[in-house]
Amino acid sequence: MPATALDPKTALVVIDLQKGLAGRPMAPNAFEGVVANTARLAAGFRRARLPVIWVTVAFSPDGGDRLVTRTDAPPRQLPLDPAFSELVPELGAQPMDLRLVKRQPNAFYGTDLELQLRRRGITGIVLTGVATSIGVESTARQAHELGFNVTLATDAMTDLRPEAHANSVGRIFPRLGETATTDEILALVAKAGG
Repeated sequence: MPATALDPKTALVVIDLQKGLAGRPMAPNAFEGVVANTARLAAGFRRARLPVIWVTVAFSPDGGDRLVTRTDAPPRQLPLDPAFSELVPELGAQPMDLRLVKRQPNAFYGTDLELQLRRRGITGIVLTGVATSIGVESTARQAHELGFNVTLATDAMTDLRPEAHANSVGRIFPRLGETATTDEILALVAKAGG
């Protein structure tokens, strides 16, 4: 469903736009384009005095906090290098922005994201990031279940597989919220903040 409005209290929630994922081939949107559109959204949210929340995935040095199930044989190996979870500098993160670290795809599970949103009176979120079908989708599902109004910036997200991105955008997201481009969302931010 196309975006029609944003709540006056809406936060931008950005999933996993970090150095460790920057070099992976993604489609249909290039990682660099997703970063550029997300940076534009973050600047627009700040101008409207709306929260920007950067969520990254990271693990402890011993890797003991990684989610491993029977289906992860052999376990996926993500680097433990601390630079892996640093935000890409092109995002232009600011000191007033919030930062959260997660240990699995869903940004709500095991973090205080819901608490941070509720304490600020946030009723809606705009989601961007990677991967569309994993971190973004699982976070959108939880946000919807928690009663937040969800808007998804389809040109500010991408996936490792274009067909997975297309499935999320075309089949899943219309059940969870509204979708729009960066430009459309920026126009809605200007209305909501005004």
